[in-house]
Amino acid sequence: MDSHAHLKTDRAVRYMTQLGKRWSHRFPVLLGETDCEIELPVGRCTLRADPEGLSVTATADDLEALAKLEEVVAVHLARFAFREGEINLAWTRAWPAGSIDLRRVRAPAPPSRPASRSV
Repeated sequence: MDSHAHLKTDRAVRYMTQLGKRWSHRFPVLLGETDCEIELPVGRCTLRADPEGLSVTATADDLEALAKLEEVVAVHLARFAFREGEINLAWTRAWPAGSIDLRRVRAPAPPSRPASRSV
């Protein structure tokens, strides 16, 4: 399961680098000039910095882990971006192709049948 968020900032590379370096002491981190991948116990965080801001993708095996990962990433980015005021990452969850969240599906009403005629 994936979840995406975007932080509009002109300091995207700085925040991405801070997060990568902060977690590199405890977790595997691949840090490039404009992208970063962090493997955490609950899932993976991928960050991409561009002139528009910082794009963040959280990937986890289940909803509970995904929610935890979203929270942890958001809290850390808020700490790094404190000079920008309060930030709010609006996460958008993406379901893998072909999967259905059964909690959000309603069963269709059964089709109405015409009254039977006796001959």
